[in-house]
Amino acid sequence: MTEKVNQDSVNKALWAACDTFRGTISADTYKDFILTMLFLKYISDVWQDHYETYVEEHGDEPELIEELMKNERFVLPRDASFYTLWEHRHEPGNGERIDQALQAIEEANGSKLRDAGKSVFQDISFNTDRLGEEKQKNTILRHLLEDFAKSEMNLRPSRVGSLDVIGNAYEYLIKNFAASGGQKAGEFYTPPEVSDLIAELLDPQPNDTICDPACGSASLLMKCGAKVRKNHNSRQYALYGQEAIGSTWSLAKMNMFLHGEDNHKIEWGDTIRNPKLLDKHGDLMLFDIVTANPPFSLDKWGHDEAEHDKYGRFRRGVPPKTKGDYAFILHMIETLKPKTGRMGVVVPHGVLFRSSSEGKIRQKLIEENLLDAVIGLPEKLFYGTGIPAAILIFSRNKADDSIMFIDASREFKAGKNQNLLTEENIRKIVATYEAGADVDKYAYVADLDEVRENDYNLNIPRYVDTFEEEEEIDLMAVRKEREQLKAQLADLEVEMEGYLKELGYT
Repeated sequence: MTEKVNQDSVNKALWAACDTFRGTISADTYKDFILTMLFLKYISDVWQDHYETYVEEHGDEPELIEELMKNERFVLPRDASFYTLWEHRHEPGNGERIDQALQAIEEANGSKLRDAGKSVFQDISFNTDRLGEEKQKNTILRHLLEDFAKSEMNLRPSRVGSLDVIGNAYEYLIKNFAASGGQKAGEFYTPPEVSDLIAELLDPQPNDTICDPACGSASLLMKCGAKVRKNHNSRQYALYGQEAIGSTWSLAKMNMFLHGEDNHKIEWGDTIRNPKLLDKHGDLMLFDIVTANPPFSLDKWGHDEAEHDKYGRFRRGVPPKTKGDYAFILHMIETLKPKTGRMGVVVPHGVLFRSSSEGKIRQKLIEENLLDAVIGLPEKLFYGTGIPAAILIFSRNKADDSIMFIDASREFKAGKNQNLLTEENIRKIVATYEAGADVDKYAYVADLDEVRENDYNLNIPRYVDTFEEEEEIDLMAVRKEREQLKAQLADLEVEMEGYLKELGYT
């Protein structure tokens, strides 16, 4: 009987494999090598497992088995297998062989690993001088192949079973790279608890189209898909995304595949300057759910081209040149379906109250009755920044013109470097949002007139009063207690004096 896999042992083995690179290159660089090798090892194990199953079923019939293998979800050329690379690991040229294997895999699988001519492995080369001179590079890559050949890294379906152990391991690595690599490594990662919260708030349904225009490694998108599967036992949904950084786009594509999300379209490019998710008429595609954790207050986001945007995204106003928060918000608003569209976006608190052009845009969004809720999050939730953030919920189908404010800034579990949202914290936020009623010192539902009176300022403390009154002190009771203590002290002094006399001290 095949021993079943343990998620923790896989995670530990993967993190230990990173030791191969530590001290040679930085985490935000070697993450690409580790994650790509995980991808290669997984598809090799799946291929090998299925091949041996067919041999058991049909005997030694190479031609028949070869035909059956053509129906596999993923095609693996024989020379591109991880095990072929591992067998030749002691020979010179490991970097070149790995690159050739990746190219062969890409060519054998057509559009699965390409989008508009962009290759998943285009920005990843194992045959790079960044790993040192040829002899050092070959040794490092030999160690890497040996790390992934360990028994803990046996990722065959017959051992993994129904667990999403590969997807979980992938997310584990991305999270740890973000935690150890600081802001640069954290740019493409939304903490899983925040993704869970947003997915719960937006409540994706079967047949929904779901989009993240700043998708990073696609973890937020996949959390939304997972909610449909969990809550409705359905895979009838489609995931769309766009990512500006080429290497991160590659991570998103591999992540989708490792999680079994075949119904997806992830584009590479700058969403603001060059949106790629377009319909057959060349207009912006519309979605049931749009969600994102865009880069906070992005400088040089495309201000110069915004005034003449052919998609009309900035008709409510052009955001300031050095802060692109509302550029992403306005793009997302324009991609919502007219009746079913709902949206959740993570923003810095400045978005809630900054004036000038941002204040005018905010006023128009509120007057159009698009904003549904403002949810304040705790500080230190996101990698690379300690500042607290907020989630804005927009809807094309609001029941009234009110806006709910939730102050969840004190609802977290403190960690050493990062704070965490617990399941209880998430449940409380979601339940409060769904109930749509005031909760003392936690939530407040403001009507449109009240928001107008506040000059469209959405700063949460203006609406949710979290002030805790100090308990009144009974001075007479305190005086009485003080007198009692003084009397007790006097008695103790007399008692101590007696003990000292008995012992012969004067």
